[in-house]
Amino acid sequence: MVARFLGSLDRSGAVFLAALMAALLLVPGLNLLTPESSALHVPTYVVQLLGKYICFAILALSLDLVWGYCGILSLGHGAFFALGGYAMGMYLMRQIGARGVYANPDLPDFMVFLNWKELPWFWHGFEWLGFALAMVLIAPGLLALGFGWLAFRSRVTGVYLSIITQAMTYALLLAFFRNDMGFGGNNGLTDFKDIAGFNVEAQSTRVLLYALSVLALIGCYLVSRALVTSAFGKVLVSIRDAESRTRFLGYRVENYKLAVFVLSACMAGIAGALYVPQVGIINPSEFAPANSIEAVVWVAVGGRGTLIGAALGAITLNLLKTLLTSGPMAPFWLFVLGAIAIGATLVLPRGLLGLAQTRIGRKPSAAGHKTSLTTRTAP
Repeated sequence: MVARFLGSLDRSGAVFLAALMAALLLVPGLNLLTPESSALHVPTYVVQLLGKYICFAILALSLDLVWGYCGILSLGHGAFFALGGYAMGMYLMRQIGARGVYANPDLPDFMVFLNWKELPWFWHGFEWLGFALAMVLIAPGLLALGFGWLAFRSRVTGVYLSIITQAMTYALLLAFFRNDMGFGGNNGLTDFKDIAGFNVEAQSTRVLLYALSVLALIGCYLVSRALVTSAFGKVLVSIRDAESRTRFLGYRVENYKLAVFVLSACMAGIAGALYVPQVGIINPSEFAPANSIEAVVWVAVGGRGTLIGAALGAITLNLLKTLLTSGPMAPFWLFVLGAIAIGATLVLPRGLLGLAQTRIGRKPSAAGHKTSLTTRTAP
């Protein structure tokens, strides 16, 4: 199995993994092993910030899997990210116990404040980390399965599919804002104390969460790369380029689209679950359609249909966002982001990764080229 994953790598993939492994070793080492007075020391807040960027990179990679290789432009991937985050947030809230403001061992503070008498049925089980981790995959996976089954069986495609994915995440945004939903309403879930028995604010915990995020990105990339370079992946590219012809050849297009859509949603859920303990809060704003649209910009700027480009685009643009929104340019960030998106579309159709590959004399990723299935027998 490992050989299958590693055998699917090209030179760009090997460089990408080497960079991630270096980041996995160097950042924690420079944080834990160097004194704070050293010029080489990486502060804990930077580790936390890098961990957040890595989570966004996983989200972008999951979106690129369905958009770049199957042609499904989802404007609702933020919903899967948020559901994974809420699953982890519910576990973290259950770990607070009697240490909350109201010292109630059974109910989170917001439920006590809203005069809830007992824990809702859907909160049971989240006191166990294993159950919460399972729900990180199950919750977004089930949503993607139900939504995708209805949409793909009805042959909804193109802009119409994009619009209803946006409507889906907006509907969830409105639902989670309600106090009677039992998810903290507008304030969401916060004031976390422990994760797996470790203080979530401790330096070592921050470093561990960062390392887990990098490992998750490596794992998601290897799985995605193995998938898109397999026969299954070739069918996905064919669906993207010529869905009607692929269906005419006898392929059950809706099954392929549903499978990759569910897998992508689960990856987004993993990103959300790793994001929440690092930022310390999850609230309904994560469902905002603008967040999903911003993820699309990350993929477009980095390089659609490359996987690596999507991750690099997410990290680059979020780093730029951090730099610009902490100074006098803060009110103009959305204008800058819009200009970058338009510029990338007009000047860099293959994104930053395509530009880099062209500059060093390599042929850009072949994911954007047409793929023929005429030599393969339909299942």
